[in-house]
Amino acid sequence: MTYTSHARLQAAINHRESDRIPFDLGSTKMTGISAIAYKHYLQYKDAAYLDPEPSILDIMQQLAKPSEAFLRALDVDVRGIFPAPPDSWQASIIAKGDSDYLTDEWGIMWRKPKQHGLYFDLNESPMVAEDLDQNVLNTFPWPDPGNQRRYASLQQQLDQINTTERYGITLHGMTSGALEMALRLRGFENFFVDLIADSHTALILINKIVDIKIAYWTRALAMIGHAIDVAVEVDDLGTQESLLLSPEIYRTLVKPCHKRLFAAIKKSAPHIKVFFHSCGAIAPLMDDLIEIGVDIINPVQFSASGMNVRELKQNYGKDIVFWGGVIDTQKTLPYGSPDQIKDEVKRNIETLAPGGGYVINTVHNIQSDVPPQNLDALFEAINTYR
Repeated sequence: MTYTSHARLQAAINHRESDRIPFDLGSTKMTGISAIAYKHYLQYKDAAYLDPEPSILDIMQQLAKPSEAFLRALDVDVRGIFPAPPDSWQASIIAKGDSDYLTDEWGIMWRKPKQHGLYFDLNESPMVAEDLDQNVLNTFPWPDPGNQRRYASLQQQLDQINTTERYGITLHGMTSGALEMALRLRGFENFFVDLIADSHTALILINKIVDIKIAYWTRALAMIGHAIDVAVEVDDLGTQESLLLSPEIYRTLVKPCHKRLFAAIKKSAPHIKVFFHSCGAIAPLMDDLIEIGVDIINPVQFSASGMNVRELKQNYGKDIVFWGGVIDTQKTLPYGSPDQIKDEVKRNIETLAPGGGYVINTVHNIQSDVPPQNLDALFEAINTYR
């Protein structure tokens, strides 16, 4: 039996096997490819005809928006829909000294060095100079989740995707995670102190961000939720070696906020699966994430402490879908040999695929330093073993 891409994804996210494992490249801002690596690969393959004028999907991370022709050439099964920025904000890059600067709609300033800068990094936080109190929260110029421009192109994007074949569809959230945004707004050190010294006000800030998220999801899913398979949410909770915050603080303060967000998404579209991106060593929270409604974990960073793919599959494979984890993007993909890449892809697919519940993707975005011959080995191995 031959499956459509949509049926293939549906089988995977409902823990069934199909004719082959679905493959994602670029349906989210965490499963994509650097614009530099993308252009180098097109040149290497003499395939500029697949994307004569490559465009940027995410300006902060400098991610490419792979063309439809490129995705079809690689037999990618999933397509993403992304809200537009509001008409009250434009991505205006200001050159100053040796760097380019960009202030986002939350008032957060980002910086990218002109020489060898690969993406925009957090530079200034708008709440960093003030103690967090109710007055600061009341007077802050919060983004408007109801701005019409966010939603104006959603139906058009959907119509353009399913013109000839029906693909699996993800819908992206309007901003980064609630904890991530609180850290960016207050500055990391300040907000980590807030969580201990003023947890009540810290929780008000997180919930305010969740309120904005829920308003977005409620409206977006009312418009196109019937055609969406996966709702994409994020919140980095881990480092390479440990969690960013203790399990107790997560469970007391952040977990209820996540639970409220995921419940609102599923209330708006009961059929939908919640995709949750968190890098790092998050194994201690896997049971918590499953409990509050996470259906899909990404990027499956098996290079982090405690994130052994065999143990993850054995312990959680019946309850969670793994989306990612096919190749390590920190070491193997940029620095390994083609044979090492193929061996790792084969090994991880053999571990994660049985019984369904697996979507092929790298461990986070493909970075700019990946040689095109290594990308060629990756795509060849995926095609061989999927």
